[in-house]
Amino acid sequence: MRTAHLNRKTEETTIGIELNLDGDGTNEIETTIKFFDHMLATFARHGSFNLVVKAEGDLSHHIIEDAGIVLGETFKKALGKAELGERETTVRFGSAIIPMDESIAQCAVDIGGIGGVGRSYTVFDVNFDKERVEDISTEDIYHFINSFAMHAQFTIHVSANGENEHHKIEAILKALGVALKMATRLEGRR
Repeated sequence: MRTAHLNRKTEETTIGIELNLDGDGTNEIETTIKFFDHMLATFARHGSFNLVVKAEGDLSHHIIEDAGIVLGETFKKALGKAELGERETTVRFGSAIIPMDESIAQCAVDIGGIGGVGRSYTVFDVNFDKERVEDISTEDIYHFINSFAMHAQFTIHVSANGENEHHKIEAILKALGVALKMATRLEGRR
């Protein structure tokens, strides 16, 4: 099974994450930030990843960004080392277009594959009309996805449109989950 468990403690946060790439979407999320908990649970369900996240810290921005860092490192560890051929049977690329009511999000990912480490890159083509949604700052969504991409060594492209910020963000996390489910799937051959 492709699993990983990592812990990270800094002066600002304490983060623990357990991941099973070949799960069924079961999740247990506790970050002290209700909307972020909801988004991580949505990501896990739609990606069919079993995910446990325990996080606490001084500021929500630090918790969200550091959770992205640790989640990225956990994905990287669970997938194995590309340069050693441990990702040879993964599909590698994934994409999804997900609607949620009036909003729509698109996500495409490259998790890296045979012959080398993945490339860390984020394109985030999303404009938010409000600075906050529920109990988080909308700018923290970019920071989470970018931190995740950088530490997983994935390329992630995200775009979204809509009127309702909650719906846009939820569609983004669903699309990211579905795209990663596709990219991390084992195909048995290259």
